[in-house]
Amino acid sequence: MTLVSTIAHYLPALLAQAQAFQSPPLADYIRVLPELILTIFGMVIMLVDPLLDPESSHQSLGTIALVGALAALASTYWMAQYPGTAFTNMIRVEPFSVFFHVLIIAIAAVSILSSFEYLKVQRIRAGEYYGLILFGTVGMCLMSSAIELVLIFIALEISSISTYILAGFRRHNATSSESSLKYFLLGSFATAFFLYGVALIFGATGSTNLDAINQALNSGNASVPMLAYVATALMFVGLGFKVASAPFHVWTPDVYEGAPAPVVGLMSTGPKAAAFAVLLRVLFEARAPGYFWLLWVSAALSMTIGNVCALVQDNVKRLLAYSSIAHAGYLLVAFAAQPELGTSAAMFYTAAYAAMNVGAFAIVSHLAAADERYVTIEDYAGLGRKSPMLAATFTFFLMSLIGIPITGGFFAKFYVLSAALKSNLVGLSIILVLNSAVGAYYYLRIIVLMYMRDARGEVPVTRLSLTAALAISVCVVLTLFLGVVPGRVLDYAALSGAQLVRDTASPPVLEGSESMQP
Repeated sequence: MTLVSTIAHYLPALLAQAQAFQSPPLADYIRVLPELILTIFGMVIMLVDPLLDPESSHQSLGTIALVGALAALASTYWMAQYPGTAFTNMIRVEPFSVFFHVLIIAIAAVSILSSFEYLKVQRIRAGEYYGLILFGTVGMCLMSSAIELVLIFIALEISSISTYILAGFRRHNATSSESSLKYFLLGSFATAFFLYGVALIFGATGSTNLDAINQALNSGNASVPMLAYVATALMFVGLGFKVASAPFHVWTPDVYEGAPAPVVGLMSTGPKAAAFAVLLRVLFEARAPGYFWLLWVSAALSMTIGNVCALVQDNVKRLLAYSSIAHAGYLLVAFAAQPELGTSAAMFYTAAYAAMNVGAFAIVSHLAAADERYVTIEDYAGLGRKSPMLAATFTFFLMSLIGIPITGGFFAKFYVLSAALKSNLVGLSIILVLNSAVGAYYYLRIIVLMYMRDARGEVPVTRLSLTAALAISVCVVLTLFLGVVPGRVLDYAALSGAQLVRDTASPPVLEGSESMQP
């Protein structure tokens, strides 16, 4: 009787709440349409995988994953037609988030293309692999559009857990298992730092919504509490681990060396792009205090440590790992510049780096052969005679990483340097130029080996598959496009960055923000 009376007592209130509940409008679902499509295709892959022969499922499952990525990429057009917030101010669709959605999904699509041949050669089961790429991409896309720190944390975990598993997908290889474990442990530390920073910013401002945090910290009615400075530092540490900036870079070389080469291409670009999008929002949208010297020191350390350590590497994947640390430093220079200048430069640099780095790792994954036996720099000796087209393409990507004209890397560094000089960051600009000169040495070292050294007879060079050739061709075209006619992408990035900065200079009063107060 007690249970019956309790139900009878609370039933009217529960019915009243159910009647008052309203499902989100259709526009809200359109604003997360790419994420929905990626999730659906990821689940389809997991359902279809047990029904297919493991030895011949690579092509079918890869095709489903590629179709899903392309469908999600196409859906960003409809998403862009519905700008605004969704799901009670948790997500915002704007040119900034559309830019990163297109970039991240394109990275995933090219990574899937370059994985067709790799999975077949390495004899890796394809179902979980492609499913994890799509699910990880969902987290990365959510990170770029979320304006609620709790949702950013959830999206960060979706992305991170997928990449933890992907890093150790060569289960028969001890180095791959080691990289996965290291990535998981250090990623957990990074998550703890970020989450503790979120908790402290909530204590300082009473909210975890970026617009509400901006209002609380920049209202002019009171001084910024010390707790907000500590929160900014902790969130920066957490995101610093994710973007592999110094001194939070310790996992990068080991993880890149052991992870599958196409996964490294994805990890070094997609999650980084998403983390940089979050960092842009936290620093420039929430206007978190006290970040300048954090950025300055981390940028200087990343450029210097990354380039100096890359000089002594004999493994191509480790060399490109230290190179990615250096490029994270170049990007942080743009973050340290004035928001009006640095935002667009950082967005353009992220796109250019993604195109050339994914392409470079697609070539590395092809040349590595079974069990990734051929990944030392010496293995590339004589490649110019063995496979002139492949050597020329790899040279093009390396020249872009150096920053040679007619490549995307040239304009990426030019705009970052221009933003830094216009912001009077003379010291940081000098460090950038000097480190670019150091970085040119180890990239040119590979080029010299390919064209000026005799080939090693035991290193085979097989013919590119159609999907691998298509993946590399897409990267070449995009890198060349950004190096010859960068205006369209740069204009869109400038528009997105200007809107991000302008909209947060006088943030609007949020509807329903009272519900997020303590």
